[in-house]
Amino acid sequence: MTATRRAAVLGHPISHSRSPLLHSSAYRALGVDIEYTAIDTLPGQAAAFAQRLRTEPGWVGVSVTMPLKDALIPHLDELSERVQRLGALNTVVVQHRGGAVHLYGHNTDVDGIVGAMSGVLPARRHGDTPGRVRRAAILGAGNTALAALEACAELGHTQVDLVVRNPQRAAAALDLAQALGLGCEAIDSTVAGQRLAHYEAVISTLPAHAADELVAPLGLGPERSPATGALAPGAVLLDVAYDPWPSVLATAWERAGGTVVSGLSMLLYQGVEQVKLFSGVQHADWEHVTNVMCDAVGLSRP
Repeated sequence: MTATRRAAVLGHPISHSRSPLLHSSAYRALGVDIEYTAIDTLPGQAAAFAQRLRTEPGWVGVSVTMPLKDALIPHLDELSERVQRLGALNTVVVQHRGGAVHLYGHNTDVDGIVGAMSGVLPARRHGDTPGRVRRAAILGAGNTALAALEACAELGHTQVDLVVRNPQRAAAALDLAQALGLGCEAIDSTVAGQRLAHYEAVISTLPAHAADELVAPLGLGPERSPATGALAPGAVLLDVAYDPWPSVLATAWERAGGTVVSGLSMLLYQGVEQVKLFSGVQHADWEHVTNVMCDAVGLSRP
């Protein structure tokens, strides 16, 4: 008998993940038989899980979330150019080559961020003045922030501030920004609050609740005056932490008149790319599949 094809999302904690709903609905819509589950996995278990992918039948791939986005890299056979550039992945594809299992690392987080934000950024809709500096900020400097930097470059931003507590922890992100041709600076949340009106986009890559304490220094608290916490017209916040939702930061941003994009939208768009990789299906009615995935998690259809 042929082993049941299977995939999973790995991370810790993982019980809140909506990836099983997204992926399962997509495979049903495609008529593809792939079982997709969530598996709580710690970085110290990365080597053992890579071995499972090599030895257990049926695996087509895994989605990878925090805190494993760099832990699996040493245990793979090949990395995409993007993963090599970022030093972080969110996807492992199990391939069979010449009778051997080959583990290939991808990063679709960039696709997720670009897909979630491209339709709502004013400059993307209306065009830019040549030479205009387009500013964005990223909260955090971890592995998801690296993907956010590349997404900012793809979206046309030219200057990105990294909002961090400890600038020394932003070294890898600053190096990546330079390689991408972005102007980049590591600043604290108070300085970011002073620059808030200049950002057309802010991407929070922090875990759930970690951005709550930044609302006040950013000038977005309920006590703010019209002179503080002012947002640029049409300014967009993407908060990748979607549980609980709305987040404290998202609520404050919307109260200040900005546009909020849920991390579920990012999860959706990066998930579509993973579904293509895991299923092997490239030609399908992807608009229909995307709509089915949206319905599964309660997102508005694009």
